Amino acid sequence: MAKEFGRNARVSSQMQKELSFILQRDIDDSRLGFITINEVVVTKDLAVAKVYVTVLNVDEQGKRANVKVLNELAPVIRHQLAKRMRLRHISELRFYYDDSFDTGMRVAELLSDLDKPIDSDQDKQDEG
Repeated sequence: MAKEFGRNARVSSQMQKELSFILQRDIDDSRLGFITINEVVVTKDLAVAKVYVTVLNVDEQGKRANVKVLNELAPVIRHQLAKRMRLRHISELRFYYDDSFDTGMRVAELLSDLDKPIDSDQDKQDEG
């Protein structure tokens, strides 16, 4: 039976914290916007880490550009990560855009539109 909070989960959690710190403090690239690390998913053998990010205040093309830059900078980021984490082998980093935030905002918009009353009664009074 697997442990409730196994090694993969601990490594993922620590990697998320360290990557956030590295992107905030160590990586100084003007091409990058305001990036948030949403989740890190590490394979069982810790060989690959899928890093899910969101970028605020950019359009679709800007999101793709930021992810491309992050993947280009992945070796540099991985080197910084190796300095900060006590692991014999640091996972290969692969960055992906996490659209769950955008989807959540769209759902919230749709739900708020449902809350707005339909002004058909008001229109009828204005006509009469």
